[in-house]
Amino acid sequence: MRIEDVLAAIATGVWRWDNASGQVSLDGEAARLLGLPAERTTLPEVTVRSRFHPVDWNEINAIVSLAVAEGNLAEARLRIMDGEGRVLRTVRSRSQPFQRTTPDGRQDYELIGTLQEVVDPQPGTSAFRGAGTAITGDWRRSREAFLLDAGRALAEARSTAEVLRVAASLSMPGFSPDGLAVFGVAGDRLSIIGHHGHSPGDEAPFTEMRLDTDYPAAEVARTGRAIYLPSPEEYRERFPTTWPLAQRFARHSWAFLPLVVAGRTMGAWMAAFKHPVVFSPDERSVLTTVARMLAQALQRAGVAESERELTTGLQRSMMPTLGPEIPGMTVAARYVPTGGGLQVGGDWYDIIPLPSGRFALVIGDVQGHDVRAAGLMGQLRIAVRAYASEGHRPDAVLSRASRFLAGLHAASDTEVEPYDDADFLSPRFATCLYVEVCPQTGELEVARAGHPDPVIRMADGTVLMRPTAGGLPLGIVPDPDYPTTHIVLESGETLMLCTDGLIETGGHDLDTGWERLRTTLETYEGDNLEKLADALVSAVHGPRSHHTIGPLADRREDDIAVLLLCREGPGCGCGSTLPHRQRPVRRTVLTVAQAEPSRIAGARRQIRELLHDWTVRDQVDSAELMVSEMVTNVLTHTDGDALLVAEAMGELGTRRLRVEVADSSDELPHRRQPGEMASSGRGVLLMELLAHDWGVDPQGEGKSIWFELYEEAAPEP
Repeated sequence: MRIEDVLAAIATGVWRWDNASGQVSLDGEAARLLGLPAERTTLPEVTVRSRFHPVDWNEINAIVSLAVAEGNLAEARLRIMDGEGRVLRTVRSRSQPFQRTTPDGRQDYELIGTLQEVVDPQPGTSAFRGAGTAITGDWRRSREAFLLDAGRALAEARSTAEVLRVAASLSMPGFSPDGLAVFGVAGDRLSIIGHHGHSPGDEAPFTEMRLDTDYPAAEVARTGRAIYLPSPEEYRERFPTTWPLAQRFARHSWAFLPLVVAGRTMGAWMAAFKHPVVFSPDERSVLTTVARMLAQALQRAGVAESERELTTGLQRSMMPTLGPEIPGMTVAARYVPTGGGLQVGGDWYDIIPLPSGRFALVIGDVQGHDVRAAGLMGQLRIAVRAYASEGHRPDAVLSRASRFLAGLHAASDTEVEPYDDADFLSPRFATCLYVEVCPQTGELEVARAGHPDPVIRMADGTVLMRPTAGGLPLGIVPDPDYPTTHIVLESGETLMLCTDGLIETGGHDLDTGWERLRTTLETYEGDNLEKLADALVSAVHGPRSHHTIGPLADRREDDIAVLLLCREGPGCGCGSTLPHRQRPVRRTVLTVAQAEPSRIAGARRQIRELLHDWTVRDQVDSAELMVSEMVTNVLTHTDGDALLVAEAMGELGTRRLRVEVADSSDELPHRRQPGEMASSGRGVLLMELLAHDWGVDPQGEGKSIWFELYEEAAPEP
């Protein structure tokens, strides 16, 4: 008698489910049990699926996945539906999964088993049972809610310690373990990654355990198969050698599950119970699902920690310390990497001792926030330091640095190895600000390559952005010119150099971002340069509590680098305790070259910023108008440059403003009588009308034209 005839006699059908092709083969009895014609057939999976109750189909997927993972039989009860949605009968499916590897390397399986009609389950019970235990619908809903919460908590964990803390806090529905341990594999050894529910030192016997040890976790790590030990007797029978190690914890049931990621067993997870657990299919399904989520969370945490360690080491190796102290000056610096992704970028700063006894302050920004930007930044920083240490002037240092970066681009164009990322080897430019500092005099010689201008905070808190001559960013052309600008940092003043991340982060442009920084600089009342640096960074991206897991996402869009230099004296913000008996003089100096008439607008802005708290606003407009007229006359009627010096002195409300514009011409201004349509000739008339006092002072070469305004006083007609 054939086997098919025997099975048909006991109302048992045979089915074969090929997961790869999505085809299900049925013998005649299996087809009859599914409500189909009683003949051998092969049907698409979707057709067979339509014969099962939807709830039961969802359950069988979990049962089959568990059986595949454990290599056991998949047993389930299934309700068969007719075309009208009525339950025809209930069948029991017992199937054996067979794993296989497809030609493209994927893991797949084929399910071969039997279908047998059974008596319908009692109302209120699930279609699935395990070890004789009925699993209610409430338990199933509780299980699903638990798995959702566990998955969310594990997905949010950022480190191995957080993952272990989440795993220890999981409360499984109906059978919460009181002892947990996570084992890792390193070579041929088993190690403890973390544990919960044990005393310190309890892990000692299991540390550095060999994988060939007769211990459940070691066997799971070797084979990738879960081990369930419902009772101490079964533990002692299967693992007599290591039973004494577990006996002292007085537990009754154990589950050891593999931690598998991408087909590789990375360790094992132990869940131990003080009460007996039979490990029904539903309970094993929950444990298996948690083990998979735990393995993925540990893998993500490990990768994230490796990246953090790599990027932190990269930052520390590339970002210099502040180096030697500058006599008579105080320095503070901050670097904050961009949020999200790799914590490296192209911003940098440096302080370089020069052969002349001076110091160079350098700040720069290589385009991009990726590893290549960080690599180029490191190379460029070393090149700038080398050129500066040779004693070159600021303009020569930047010219050589631009040639160096352009040469790197040319070398990358000849790379033989192709890259998947076409942007990786694309040319990158860099902005840079180079300041040579004389500690004795406070003289600053500035060269700028497409970088934001420096900012001066005066001793009384007034903040000015100092316009400086500049050239193209580094790396665009091999041999650019970089004109230099001379500035004097007075006693008690602070110089701020920063990258555009400090200005533009938060959706700001250069103007609105600068106003935000100006407010922070002007309202800062402390006497510590380090705290001022912290205040500037906090004003841009919020307090440290902002960088936490939760709804407050990190707002940083660009790297931030800021460098502060304070020339010691009263009001400098560097902790000086020198007496401050009178308000210090506000002073700004600016050169406007013949070739740069556009800088006249910068001169007007300097005056307006210098007088930002002047009580008579009409006088501010008058000063701005006279400065514009004086500088324009120099550029129009002479062949030299205009040197602007403006000073505001005295106490608030009674101050005196003196502005001088010097040039190299000996020709003195004279009064004219311009007509209504004339476009010039009103300079002297404006001075007489708007200034309280004005004059012309001859010098050794050239002359100086000056005017004065007195706060709270109206000019005499």
